[in-house]
Formats: sequence, structure tokens, C-alpha cells
Amino acid sequence: MLAEFFATFLLILIGNGSVAQFKFTGPPRQSHLAVQITWGVGVYTALMVAGPISGAHLNPAVSISLCTLQKLKVLQCILYVIGQIMGAFMGSVLVFIVYSNLFSQYDGGIRQISGANGTADIFVTFPYNDELPNWNCLIDQVVTTGFLMIFIMALGSDYNHLISQPAKPFAFVLVIMALGSGLGLNCGNP
Repeated sequence: MLAEFFATFLLILIGNGSVAQFKFTGPPRQSHLAVQITWGVGVYTALMVAGPISGAHLNPAVSISLCTLQKLKVLQCILYVIGQIMGAFMGSVLVFIVYSNLFSQYDGGIRQISGANGTADIFVTFPYNDELPNWNCLIDQVVTTGFLMIFIMALGSDYNHLISQPAKPFAFVLVIMALGSGLGLNCGNP
């Protein structure tokens, strides 16, 4: 649980920090690609920290999927998910604290979820704009999370000898960057 907490904390701190910088500075100082690269590096960092201990699931969808496939015990899954949620929350809190002055400059001290000065999309998967229907966002997240799980299961398979153990974290980085760059416009990463 502690490994999942700390790994998810690091991932969210790095990833959401990048999204905050993009939101507050925008092009040309930041780019969508830079955000995706940073999320990839965040995943790599988290994998290096917690991979040997817990597997660094980093995402409740991953832990729950592994539990349904009986690759993770139910109690272990529950503890991992609790650690991931707490780690994500604390990572988000630290991003807010680090950039609190910029939040106030950006929204004039009036916190908004959406609109021209909305900042909720720094912390959560959020529709690209108000015209994007919720069903589209749901499909977006189900599809990208499905692709992520297919990749995780393929990479973790005992029968997959196409990639060496040391190269697996880099493969995860590339998949995260590909999903974010190729399918991240509607709602961001899965």
C-alpha cells in the first residue's frame, strides 16, 4: 500500500505539475507533447520507485483488472486502490500548494471548474470543451484504459519474450506518451 501511495504520489505530482505549467504558461513555452513526455517520465519514475515492491500499478483500473483476473488478491487490491487514491490526492494537493499563486493569478482567486478560467482539468480527466458530450468522454476513457490494460497484460505475460525485463519501463513510457498524444485531446490520459 505504501509503495502504491508513494509511486502514485510521484506520478501525479510530476504529471499534474506539467499540466499546471501548460495551463498557466501555454504555447510557446509549453506544448501538448511536452506534457505527454512529462507524464511518461512520471510513469518511469514511479515504476523505478515501486515496481520492484508492488508492481507500481499506479491506477485503480489496473489493480482492479488484475484482481478480476486473479493475479492480485482482493484484500491486496483494496489496499493498493486506497494507497493509489491517497497518493493521487496528496500529489494533487502538493501541485496546488506549489502553484497556489499562479492559480490565483489565473482565475483571480475565484475557483472555477470549467470555462475560460477553469482549472479542474489540471487535476482530473475533464472534457476538452463544454460542447463535448459526456458519452464521448466515457467512450474515450474506456477505450484508452482498455488499450492501456491490453498493453500491460501483454507486457506482463510470462509468454512474451519479445522485450527484455530492463526495457519494459521504457515501453510503458512510450505507450503512455502514445495514448496521451494520439487519444488525449478529448479528456487527457486514461
